[in-house]
Amino acid sequence: MIAEFRGFLTKTNALALAVGVIVGAAVGNVVSALAADVLMPVIGLLLPGGDWRQAKYVLRTATDATGKVSESAILYGHFLGTLIDFVVISFVVFLIVKALVKPVSVPPGAPMKACPECLEMVPAAARRCRACSAALSA
Repeated sequence: MIAEFRGFLTKTNALALAVGVIVGAAVGNVVSALAADVLMPVIGLLLPGGDWRQAKYVLRTATDATGKVSESAILYGHFLGTLIDFVVISFVVFLIVKALVKPVSVPPGAPMKACPECLEMVPAAARRCRACSAALSA
């Protein structure tokens, strides 16, 4: 039973997926901390003072029988704050991925030339076209 479970983990890449989820959560925490603790205070200097995330446009205010006041409002400060957080976190993730993930270099292909008869691309060292059997000049 244990051998079967081990085979399941290795053959279905379930273990690799689990490790990816765990590492992804840890990276998410690092990115969130970087954005909230390092970048947002600097960005906060550029934004208006006060608790701007609590800004709202009140549509209706109602008072019930017990005297409790309730509001119906558009919370545009919260929306703008969430939007700024998203942009900052997305930018930080972009920078991390750009720094850590390097593109795979593709080896250059064999030199090719065009057949003068059929215009098929053939290796430069070929003496005869593979498509139309025409003789190729060297």
